[in-house]
Order: sequence, then structure tokens, then C-alpha cells
Amino acid sequence: MFTGIIEEIGSVKGVRSSASSMELRLAAGKVLGDVAIGDSISVNGVCLTVTTFSKDEFTADVMPETFKGTSLRNLKTGTKVNLERAMAAGGRFGGHFVNGHVDAVGTIKSLQELENALYVTINIPSELTVFFVQKGSVAIDGTSLTVFGITDDSITVSLIPQTKEDTVLGSKKIGDEVNIECDMMAKYFHRFFTKKTDTTAKKSLSYDFLSDHGFAD
Repeated sequence: MFTGIIEEIGSVKGVRSSASSMELRLAAGKVLGDVAIGDSISVNGVCLTVTTFSKDEFTADVMPETFKGTSLRNLKTGTKVNLERAMAAGGRFGGHFVNGHVDAVGTIKSLQELENALYVTINIPSELTVFFVQKGSVAIDGTSLTVFGITDDSITVSLIPQTKEDTVLGSKKIGDEVNIECDMMAKYFHRFFTKKTDTTAKKSLSYDFLSDHGFAD
């Protein structure tokens, strides 16, 4: 579990890839302060497991499902990445609950500066828009942000100067891909109420119901 508050910007030192998987070697500092083999570190919003580490780098494997479903497949040596350690049980919680399980890859549609804010509009799969509300939460490349605009196939978020400086989002360009994780609570509520509605509908379509309406002998 993560908070979406990025701890540092790391960089890719090496990529060993095959057709549908890869091993990443990542330069880092702060997130390695108390690291152990098997720990989880969010890399651009994707929960990865530390397989080896030294004082200034670590390695992690990207499996086929993650390779296919996230923007990590685009990483190259020298690419900057957002890094966050898993949330400590006794730590402060400044963002929102982030799983590190990406729902989709979005594409930056537009960038607009307005005084001290940078508004970023991102195209997303239309089926995901049901999980967004005005001023709700979203994780973009692992960064916890607030949604300020929603259309049938896009969302708009705003970056303050601190976020532009401390995350990779400040250097993104139109056409760049980003990892999107919808708010976990929105997904659970949607699943619960959708399932409840489906169950109620199935229960109402009973033999007695059909008989009462002339559809059974």
C-alpha cells in the first residue's frame, strides 16, 4: 500500500528486456535507506519487488502482465521515474490509498499553465470514467492528485509548483503515456453496488414473478 506522495525521483540505469518482460536497474537514494530484499517500491505508480540492492541502486522484475498493462514498457536507460516506498503502518498519510496496481495507461492530451498551476488533461479508456468524481482522487504515475475535470474519455488534474518539481509529471509532454490508478474506494463502492443491483435483479426474476405476469403455466 502506498500514499501517492512521491519520495524521490530516481532514474533507470539499465534495462534487460525480452518480448514481454523486463528487469529494471534503478538509481535511487532515499527509498533505499531501510530497504530489504522483497520490499515493495512504487515505480511510476507500479508496485515492484526489490530483488537486489546496493547503497545507490536496486533491481526489480517486470512480469508480462505488468509489462503489457503499464507504461513501464517504455522505460529506457536514463529515464526519470517516481519512487515511493510502501506506507509505514505508523507513518503520516498525506495522499490517498494507492495500491500500485495500474488500471490503465493514459495519454497526455493537453498542458495548460494558469498562474502557478499546470493543468494536465489525460485521455483515458471511457469505461474508467465511472470511477471519477469532481475533486476526487487519482494516482498518475504514482502521484496522488485531485481531479478537476471529467469528460467521457478524459480527466484533468492540476499540478502545483511543488508537484512539478518533485515528480516526473512536471517534465511530461503531450503524447506521453502515464499510469492511471483509479481511487480504490471508488472501485470497491462501484463493485458493491453493481453486484447488489445484479443480485436484486436476478432474485426478482423468479418463477412466481413469471407466473404472476403470465409467462409460466
